[in-house]
Amino acid sequence: MAKNKKNKFKLRYVLILIILVSASFAFYKFFPEKFNKINNNKIYNGYLKSDKYEVELMEKNDTTKTKKFIRGTKIKYFEKKISVDEVLYTEVKINNDHYLISDDYITNKYEEVVGEKTRYVRTSTTIYKEKDKLDISGFYKKGEEINIIGFDRLNDDGSVNMYKTEKGYVYSKYLEELLDVANKNYDPNGLYLTHASRGDSYGGGSADNLDYYPVDKPNFENNKLLDNAKTLYLNCGVLNNIDAYINLAKNTGINAFVVDIKENTIPSYKSDVMKEYSPTAYNKAVYSKEDYKNIIKKLKDNGFYVIGRITTFKDSDYINDHPEDAITSTSTGTPFLHNGSYWPSAFVRRVWEYNVKLAVESVKDIGFNEIQFDYMRFPDRSYTIEKNGLVDMHNIYGETKAQALQSFLFYATDAIHDANAYVSVDVFGESSNQYVTAYGQYWPAISNVVDVISAMPYPDHFNNNQYGLVTPWTEPYRLMSTWAREASLRQKEIPTPAIARTWIQAYDAIKQPYNKYGPEEIRAEIKGLNDGGLTGGFITWNGSSNINKYQYISTGW
Repeated sequence: MAKNKKNKFKLRYVLILIILVSASFAFYKFFPEKFNKINNNKIYNGYLKSDKYEVELMEKNDTTKTKKFIRGTKIKYFEKKISVDEVLYTEVKINNDHYLISDDYITNKYEEVVGEKTRYVRTSTTIYKEKDKLDISGFYKKGEEINIIGFDRLNDDGSVNMYKTEKGYVYSKYLEELLDVANKNYDPNGLYLTHASRGDSYGGGSADNLDYYPVDKPNFENNKLLDNAKTLYLNCGVLNNIDAYINLAKNTGINAFVVDIKENTIPSYKSDVMKEYSPTAYNKAVYSKEDYKNIIKKLKDNGFYVIGRITTFKDSDYINDHPEDAITSTSTGTPFLHNGSYWPSAFVRRVWEYNVKLAVESVKDIGFNEIQFDYMRFPDRSYTIEKNGLVDMHNIYGETKAQALQSFLFYATDAIHDANAYVSVDVFGESSNQYVTAYGQYWPAISNVVDVISAMPYPDHFNNNQYGLVTPWTEPYRLMSTWAREASLRQKEIPTPAIARTWIQAYDAIKQPYNKYGPEEIRAEIKGLNDGGLTGGFITWNGSSNINKYQYISTGW
C-alpha cells in the first residue's frame, strides 16, 4: 500500500514538472521580454542597419539557414550574446521568430539604419533645400563625390528615396556606389557613340555629355496615359464657351484637350504660385482659381484627358517681377528683348522652381492629367546673339544649353510624377535632325526623360525644296510621312523613348502659294505621321482655337 502511494507521488511530481516546463516554454514563447527580464537578459528595441538594401540573419534554431530582411526593419534584441563556432552573435526577434546577427547590423536609432557614407553622381542632379519641397539649393555634376549625412525615407525594397548631403537633399536614383560606374556613359548597344559623334555645331551643346540612362516611366492606376491622344488645343480665351468644344469633341472622336495654364503675358488663373513668384501674372489672370478649376472639371467629368500647357522660358510677366533672372543685354544690363518678348534664362534655378511649382499646383488643385511644357528652350538665334556677345545668360553652373534643359526635365518629372501626373514637352520640328539645336533641344535627350514628346512640324514652317518638295506645305502627306520617318529614328536611339504625340497645322498656311487647310489636309497630316511611324496621336494647333475652323476640319480627324 505504501509503495503505491510512493509511485502516485512520483507520477504527480513528474506531471507537475512537465506542466511547469511547458508553462515556462509557453511563457518564453509568448512573453520573451518578461521571461528574459526575470532571467536578467535585458531586451531592447532597435532596427536593422546596413550599407546594403537587405540584411541576412541566421535562424537561431538552425544556424545553417538564413533569412533576409530590408534594413530599417524593427527588431527586439537581447543583451546576452550567443556563441556559434566561437563567434558571438546577438539574438534578435522579428515577428515572434528568433535570429542571430552581428552587432554591426543593429542600431537603436532609425536615422542610423542607412550605413553608406559616400556616393558618386551618375546623372547630374538637382540639390533640394528640404525634403518634400521643390526649393533648389544647388546642383551636383556627373562624377562628383557626395558625402551622406542622412536620408528622408526608405523605399519598400530598402533603397533610399533621397539622401541628405551637406548641401541638401538629392534623389538616390541618380547616384552610384562606385566612381567608375558613375562616370560611364550608358551604352549597351553602341548607340552612345552615335550621340558622341554629333558634336556641337550650333552652340546648343554637345550630344556626348547628355544622359541616356533608362528612365522608369510611370503608369498611374487612376490616371492612365493615353497612347493615342486625339487632342484639341484651347487657349484660355475660349473657355467660357467650353460646352461647344465638348459637343464638338464628343461627336468627332476627340479624347483629350490641351488647355493653357500660362501663355506668355496671358496667365489663365489666379495661381497661388503666381502670387508668390510673379504678382504681375497673378493680377492679369483671366479666371479665378475656382472658376478655372470648374472648367477643367467639366472637361474631365465628360470623360476627357486634360493637359495643362505652360510656356516655360518665354515669360515677360515673370521678368517684369524678376529682371535679374532674365537673359540680359550686355550693353545695357537690362532684360534682352527677343522678338518682342523677354526670356527668363533656363540656367536660373528660381525660374525652374516657378514653373514646376505652378505645374504641381495645377495638377493637385485644378486636376490636370498631364503638364505640357512649351518654350522649353532658349531663344532661337541663341548662338548668334551669344557668339556676338550681346547677352548674359547667367550660366552659374557652367552647363551647356542642352544639359540645362535636360536637367530641368529631370527636376520637373520627379515633381510632377510625385503628384501622379505625366509630363510632355513641345519641341521644334527641327529637333528631329541629327544635331543639338542652337536653342538646346536634342530629341533623344528629351524623349528619354519625359512621358510624351510633342514636335511642331507645321508644314508652312518648312522651307522651299526641303525634303525634295518644292513647296512642302502644299503636300502635307509627303512632308509629314518623310519627317516622321526621320523622327522615328531618333526614338530608336534611346532606351526609354516617350510617346510621340505630334502637333498638326490646323490653320491656313501663311506662305505663298496660299494653301487652305481643310479636312483633306488634316487627314493627310495625320496619315503621314502614322505611316512614318509616329502613332501616339495628334494635337491641333490653331492659336485662336476657332470653333468654326475646328468644326470645318473635324471630318479630317
